[in-house]
Amino acid sequence: MRSRVKAQPAGDAGVVSVTMACVGMIVVLMAAILLGGGSVFAARTRAYDLAAEAARAGAQHIDLAAYRAGGVLRLDPGPAVAAARRYLAAAGAQGQVMVAGLMVTVTATSVQRTPMLAVFGRPTVLVTATASATPSTGGDP
Repeated sequence: MRSRVKAQPAGDAGVVSVTMACVGMIVVLMAAILLGGGSVFAARTRAYDLAAEAARAGAQHIDLAAYRAGGVLRLDPGPAVAAARRYLAAAGAQGQVMVAGLMVTVTATSVQRTPMLAVFGRPTVLVTATASATPSTGGDP
């Protein structure tokens, strides 16, 4: 006895393949967006770290003569700015350094590669962050 199999309409052939291909593309695009967003977040964190470290490097340059003579804590602006700029240059970044009173403020700018976002026309992203530091003596909390 032969059982009869009902023939499926010709219009349904390959529907699952097309659906899976579309779902696969959507999954790949979402992964690219998530990984690209993560790389941008990491780049911003790195830029802030660069700015903070450069500011700390600059804040180490106090006016030793004034401190030894009368205990006055103040920055030596020239060496403080130069030290912060050297730190940025060594890290491959650029930026602006300002010294005002006891505070060194650094705005670091760097270009970070974003391989996963290159598909969307963003192979790199410009990241900027600002941080400040002040000198302290050993007894400051």
